[in-house]
Amino acid sequence: MDRETASITSRIVRTFLTSHLSILFILISVVVGIIALWVTPREEEPQITVPMADVMIMMPGLDPEEVESLAGARLEKLLMEIDGVENVYLMAKQGIGIITVQFFVGQDREDSLVKLYNKLQSSIDHVPGDVSSWVVKPVEVDDVPIVTVTFTSELYNDHELRRIAEEVQYAIQEIPSVGRSYVSGGRSRQVRVEFIPEALYARNLTPLQIANVIRASDINLPAGEQIIANETIFLEAGGFLNSLDEVNNLVVGVFDGRPVYLKDVANVFDGPEEIKSYTWHGFGPARGEEYKDREVGKLTPSVTLAIAKKKGENAVSAAEEIIHLGNKLRSTVIPDGIDVVVTRNYGETANEKVNELVKHLIIAVLTIVVLLAIALGVREALIVALAVPMTLAFTLIGDTLIGYTINRVTLFALILSLGLLVDDPIVDVENIFRHFRLKKYPPLKATLVAVDEVRPPTILATFTVIMSFIPMFFVTGMMGPYMRPMPFNVPMAMLMSLVVAFTVTPWATYHLLKHEYHKKHEPFDIKKSVVYRIYHKTMSWLLKSSHRAWLFMVLIIASLTFSILLVLIGAVPLKMLPFGNKDEFQLVVDMPEGTTLEKTEQVTRELSRYLATVNEVSHFQIYVGTASPFDFNGLVRHYFLRQGNNVADIRVNLADKHHRKQKTHAIALRIRDDLTAIALKHNANLKIIEPPPGPPVLATVVAEIYGPPWVSSEDLHNATKTLEQIFRETEGMADVDSYLESDQKRFSFEVDKEKAMLHGITTQQIAQTIHLSGMGMPLGSVHESGERNPLQIILRLPISYRSDINRVRGLHVSSADGVLVPISELTSVKEDIAHKTIYHKNSHRVQYVTGEVVGLSPYKPIFAMQKASRNHPLLKNFAINWQGEGEWKITLDVF
Repeated sequence: MDRETASITSRIVRTFLTSHLSILFILISVVVGIIALWVTPREEEPQITVPMADVMIMMPGLDPEEVESLAGARLEKLLMEIDGVENVYLMAKQGIGIITVQFFVGQDREDSLVKLYNKLQSSIDHVPGDVSSWVVKPVEVDDVPIVTVTFTSELYNDHELRRIAEEVQYAIQEIPSVGRSYVSGGRSRQVRVEFIPEALYARNLTPLQIANVIRASDINLPAGEQIIANETIFLEAGGFLNSLDEVNNLVVGVFDGRPVYLKDVANVFDGPEEIKSYTWHGFGPARGEEYKDREVGKLTPSVTLAIAKKKGENAVSAAEEIIHLGNKLRSTVIPDGIDVVVTRNYGETANEKVNELVKHLIIAVLTIVVLLAIALGVREALIVALAVPMTLAFTLIGDTLIGYTINRVTLFALILSLGLLVDDPIVDVENIFRHFRLKKYPPLKATLVAVDEVRPPTILATFTVIMSFIPMFFVTGMMGPYMRPMPFNVPMAMLMSLVVAFTVTPWATYHLLKHEYHKKHEPFDIKKSVVYRIYHKTMSWLLKSSHRAWLFMVLIIASLTFSILLVLIGAVPLKMLPFGNKDEFQLVVDMPEGTTLEKTEQVTRELSRYLATVNEVSHFQIYVGTASPFDFNGLVRHYFLRQGNNVADIRVNLADKHHRKQKTHAIALRIRDDLTAIALKHNANLKIIEPPPGPPVLATVVAEIYGPPWVSSEDLHNATKTLEQIFRETEGMADVDSYLESDQKRFSFEVDKEKAMLHGITTQQIAQTIHLSGMGMPLGSVHESGERNPLQIILRLPISYRSDINRVRGLHVSSADGVLVPISELTSVKEDIAHKTIYHKNSHRVQYVTGEVVGLSPYKPIFAMQKASRNHPLLKNFAINWQGEGEWKITLDVF
């Protein structure tokens, strides 16, 4: 083959065959691979850029309909005008509106937030005066804690544990890679001032007067500078409250010519705040050797420190630094008698997945070597095996340069490409070996001819595989960027395998198999091979008869049809992504609105007693009245907003997947019926939340119910209840829930404004008095050195008084002439039902019904529910948008 007539591929092959470039290429690939594994950040989940922010609008006292109409709907419409916004959601509650702005996937986060802030500031003239304040809270993947550490003890209460966790949190902030951190659970330190109504009345004082005095006493202001004796002196005026004694001895009034101290009319406590939540920790049967002496199922007080990493930091190294520093603090900050349990370590799991990749790579290479050694020979096998680490090394460095991290999708793509990237080297080795046996050309020319023969089909096959993955670049929604490493890594690996087949494989084959050329053996005749004879006889038998050929085609079509029918009849579950096998899952408990905190805790305790009997459970954490540290799934579902007496969740940690027989999904299926039975007994709604195999969504199946603009809340409520019942009656649906709220009693203190004004008393005075007695009013802080968080002073009525509405009405307010007037003379109490939350999506009122598919492919229950909703008379005036898991999206409009 002359150089002048040789193709460009032949010239490339010749260059590498006749030089040491291949050795240099191999050495570079080794260095590149090591750098890629060392430098590329390792994370649990792919970095998805889905700019999102919550705009919280404070409108104290307004009911949901006023929040919706006066501010929510206006701002919702304005925010929809922002370029790049995909959806705008509104949640209008009593006194507050939460607008969630979701930009299209892939939009630049900083640019999106700038657009949002600009729109809000430029539209401030559209904001009604009823809005007291607003706050914008961006939401992003890096907010998800990568490490959670639970502090639990039989010797310390939740208040003491929280203070210890706060000290650890302060120390951990010194780590450069650490981002946001917070403590979940436990009671903060607080100075509680519980006023005694009788003592106030006896001294002609009111709660509001006490509040104003405390607030006015905690102030210190700069007063400029003064030059005295040629020296500049800094001036300040006032003085903070610096100790509990100062609070107790605060003069709040004068009675009979003598000062009235705060301690005379109130009990002042310095200690834990009132109980608003419960957090407990329990060990399960699989608790491990370190905690083998701990009693299974026994609940002990706990708090959890949640730590996220900064954007772009390596989750593995960040988690290792956090754990290392935490261990050092055990001898200084953390006293004996406290168990420090690492309840989440995404750095460890990410690192484990990378190590698992390396292990599978070694297994894959060894498998390839063994199989090819049997089929071709040992040297041939080593030549092909050489292509695997080289190809993956350059693919990983490509990930680093593009900005992808090493995560489970990246690893899945690399493992998938293993079976594809060896095709090109195998074809090269086989054909070169064949030409060496034919001895038609000298070794060098035989190598060039052999490679040139197979190059067109090799290139075509490589680009065919690449093109089959290119459409994944155009997948929309959150699934697109989540799976984006797939269409990058597989084509990249295929291209690199083609490059290796151009360069290193011919060179290695030429030098390692050249001895075959000089061996004496019979001329190579492919017709004598067993494979050829079998293939020739089979194809000849089929092609010689048109009937047999058509019969063969019919069999192929029948086999294809049968394989499709297996999916349609449910014999083979249809699912895009396999279930994961993480060592955790979550139980989300929702009690009816109005349920007490203690009742909710009772339900979670009973659920925990069952969990303590599950052999695979290592430990679990209970959060009642407050949210647990959220994960990626909880970030999208806004679980961090779950607060209140009627909500709880349990974080369940399982034994390591290598030490249990069943996967997470199988365990969840096994215990589902028992847990659901416990929840139903207490009228609780229970959802078992497994870590999703793909990008998180609201639920596997979500039905959005829209009504026409004139639809009433009652009609939308009835339609939602109807669809919820359809969900419950459909086979395969579990964890069915809706956003509807139960009726909750409400007592409204209605002020007789005329009578109040005759006494010179405003409605504001009465409302503020009732407000501070029931909710408490922060009035300042005690400025004590060494405190990590503000030590707030809270004025409130004792809980024994708050439990009786007549005692609240017995409080007094001061008239214009200083006479104390009981609130009972100026108000009447009206009993009704509390307002319910109103939901919007893109300016339309909406309600949601959610559910999880259990034991079936998602399409079967979806089709069944679609059919049932079309035929139901109550749903004919509503549009139902079916959404959910990223594997499918079906929209059905029923008018």
